[in-house]
Amino acid sequence: MKRVLGVITQFVSRKQAPMILLFVLIILPLAIKSDYLMHVLITIGLYVVLSLSLNLVAGFTGQLSIGHAAFYGIGAYVTALLMLNYNVPYWATIPISGIITALFGLLLGLPTLRLQGDYLAIVTLGFGEIVRLVFLNWDSVTRGPMGLPGIPSPEIGSYMFFSKIPFYYLILVILIITILFMVRVAESEFGLSLIAVSHDEVAAEAVGVHTTRAKLLAFTFAALFAGIAGGYYATYISFVSPDSFTFMDSVTILAMVVLGGLASIPGVVIGAIVLGLAPEVLRFMADYRMLLYGALMVGMMIFKPEGFWGANKRVRNVILKNLDKSHHLTKRGGTNWPH
Repeated sequence: MKRVLGVITQFVSRKQAPMILLFVLIILPLAIKSDYLMHVLITIGLYVVLSLSLNLVAGFTGQLSIGHAAFYGIGAYVTALLMLNYNVPYWATIPISGIITALFGLLLGLPTLRLQGDYLAIVTLGFGEIVRLVFLNWDSVTRGPMGLPGIPSPEIGSYMFFSKIPFYYLILVILIITILFMVRVAESEFGLSLIAVSHDEVAAEAVGVHTTRAKLLAFTFAALFAGIAGGYYATYISFVSPDSFTFMDSVTILAMVVLGGLASIPGVVIGAIVLGLAPEVLRFMADYRMLLYGALMVGMMIFKPEGFWGANKRVRNVILKNLDKSHHLTKRGGTNWPH
């Protein structure tokens, strides 16, 4: 097996692998004729976007947030209300939903700057429940538990998204943009500042990192992408209700980040794929499938606590690579990190 992998890596370089994977993802719908399998792929794509966005807060910045489904829901409801009540095209709702959700992320970040660990988790949990209860009780706007049905599908000219294939390609585009953004953050000095905050906030401030701005930007960007994912969900399902954005959804997204590998982009993608597929693969076990699903997660945390693709080694290499540069900037009286 190792010999086979060695032969493959000789022909496929690190730069070629993403292009090959992208090509496979583009032609994949041609080989899949089942709407059910297409739905599973679309759902996994959504989970990957949500997990990558939460990874900015929980992974890079080290802030325990368990209310991420609230941003997801805000984006979905904003898109639904704009399209149903004001006939705004879906493509125009993308930036609107993203910006409004990002503002909520900024508002949540402001009062939580002094909180860490369990206290921050409780605040984000409370925020998630407040948002869900607003969806549930603001009948004049959200229709309460009845939800908002009949959300129109996206249109390109006269073509409307009727089948799952155009929705698949749309989530693929959103996913690619999200990954490119996260990779850019990970390779930037802003990404290093987030990692510094997660390791030691006091030490980070001592070397010139503006920890307040770093955490605020992490919350804001995480909410932005979660809101875009929520807007996509609203048009894909064509129905939103408070039951779609619960505490368990936030826990599931967080589990994908933790089990995939904190601060690791490939790890989070793998975690979202594995945990997104697990309930479907174990469906033959009927009522016992969630029991085995939970046992697998517990076993993973015991035997491989760093996740499927832990980022510890990568983070160490990045820090060592930038050590000389950071030291030089510090001697000059500061860094290029957010001030």
